[in-house]
Amino acid sequence: MIFGTLGRYFFRRYLAITIWFFLGIISIVFLIDFSETAGRMSGLPGYTVAGGLLMTAVRLPLIIQQTVPFIALFVGMTVLIGLNRKYELVVARAAGISVWQFMSPFIAGAFLLGILTMAVINPLAAWGQRQAALVETDWRGQEKATSSKPQVPWLRQISGKDDVIIGARTIQQNGTLLIDAVLIHFDSDGRVILRQDAASAKLEDGYWLLKNVTERRPGEIAVRKDTVQLRTNLKQDFVQERLTSPETIAFFDLSNRIAIAKSFGVPTKALETQFHSLLSQPLLLVAMTLIAATVSLKFSRFNQSRSVILGGILSGFVLYVVNVLVKAFGSSGVVPPFVAAWIPVVVALALGATILLHQEDG
Repeated sequence: MIFGTLGRYFFRRYLAITIWFFLGIISIVFLIDFSETAGRMSGLPGYTVAGGLLMTAVRLPLIIQQTVPFIALFVGMTVLIGLNRKYELVVARAAGISVWQFMSPFIAGAFLLGILTMAVINPLAAWGQRQAALVETDWRGQEKATSSKPQVPWLRQISGKDDVIIGARTIQQNGTLLIDAVLIHFDSDGRVILRQDAASAKLEDGYWLLKNVTERRPGEIAVRKDTVQLRTNLKQDFVQERLTSPETIAFFDLSNRIAIAKSFGVPTKALETQFHSLLSQPLLLVAMTLIAATVSLKFSRFNQSRSVILGGILSGFVLYVVNVLVKAFGSSGVVPPFVAAWIPVVVALALGATILLHQEDG
């Protein structure tokens, strides 16, 4: 069916409406994100309108990746409702074509959209996240480090008698360059003996290179230094795996990064959950398409029931929320990453297929 004349026609309809939805979503998201970026960062020293447009552009793939499941849902509902109103599905049914036959082009389209998301949009989103961090850091320029709090995660290193906790506001170069770093030193009794605030901390071979450092010791006047070298036994690969966010790693690099992280004993639950979540993306979009079919195949010439359309939207939203919630459980280690990524998708596929079987085949 999918390679027949009718199947190709349905597939072209699905493709055309998907493209229009993408163009519409991209336009709306661009305007909203640019307005939010301008309002949040226009006060930074290096901000410019051109820079704001650039940041919004590089952030677009990540936002689009998050909206793809809803795009699949709305495209499926729009295509099927449109075909119903033009009697095309009525004619297909009258010709003896089953629901599974004329749904196959839409299922194939959703599956291909999932592969596109996994193989193209995700790498662009990971690259865009890294570039957005670089642009924001450049904007902040000479802004004082005390204007914002260091962000987690914190690193702890113990080298001889030196016990140091390291945090930073911005992490770059896969965790080996920390911007507005804070280093807190402890003695053997757990008391703070030194705090170092550095404009940047670069992990070199065997030491951290701190620049523009302010050192504070209890009861003493703060001391400023241009550069300080802090000995460390941390390796660059370890720090990269410890500090890099899964969202900044492209799908094709995740399996390698998981193997490296395991070799260093770094927890890999978040990386594994991200990997399986992306791998299950095609089937998630197929599940969204089946949900759209369950509420859109009933014939209505002029007005599709608002309650039916709302039910489809709510069903897709519930699936998305459950998927995100279980993914968070997988990242934190509450449930195995494989289970967190695949169970909601498999259950949604089974429910969608069951409802269609009940509606169409009794």
